[in-house]
Amino acid sequence: MDRVFRVGEEEVYALRDVSLNLDHGEYTSVMGPSGSGKSTLLNILGLLDRPTKGTYQLENDDTTSLSDEDQALVRRDRIGFVFQFFHLIPRLTAAENVELPLILAGIDPKERKTRVTQALAVLGLKDRARHRPDQLSGGQRQRVAIARATIMRPSIILADEPTGNLDRHSGGDVIEILENLNKSGISLVIVTHDPALGERARRNIIMTDGRIISDKTRDPVL
Repeated sequence: MDRVFRVGEEEVYALRDVSLNLDHGEYTSVMGPSGSGKSTLLNILGLLDRPTKGTYQLENDDTTSLSDEDQALVRRDRIGFVFQFFHLIPRLTAAENVELPLILAGIDPKERKTRVTQALAVLGLKDRARHRPDQLSGGQRQRVAIARATIMRPSIILADEPTGNLDRHSGGDVIEILENLNKSGISLVIVTHDPALGERARRNIIMTDGRIISDKTRDPVL
């Protein structure tokens, strides 16, 4: 799989000859310097971008030829995203942020309320349901983001530097939450610059200049 961007008259390879197979329920970290292709790979895995060459299959379904609308449905129903800067909607409460994917999916209001209440309670946010993001700590905002990412019960979570904007204690709590979700059977892919975080994963991929230069599976350091 390649991903090529055109800059003026020049073609720039963000990904070059990348071949990757992720097993269901796998815990994978992706590491490498800035510009190595980590985020581009994550964007393709999350159907936020398309490869210039090659295909991407999600649970044996070829997503490459899907329309933008159909890719959006797959993202909504099967992929959860956790970002460094949370990407919560400022004017919405924690509960409303978590509920948004359910509204877009047309889920019945009664079921929405039940699922949102349960999700916030599991993540220790029951008493923060009516708080807006600016009324929450960084760790609490990331937990809201995780609740939103998992409210549609996805098969895979893609986390881009999920602890990069948090203090050590809050970051540790967030990683524990993500790892527990992985233990429940959800595939987890984390992009990180933090070697200690990368080494927690069962599988560690290192990228340089758009290529995978190392792909090792080992016992995690917990």
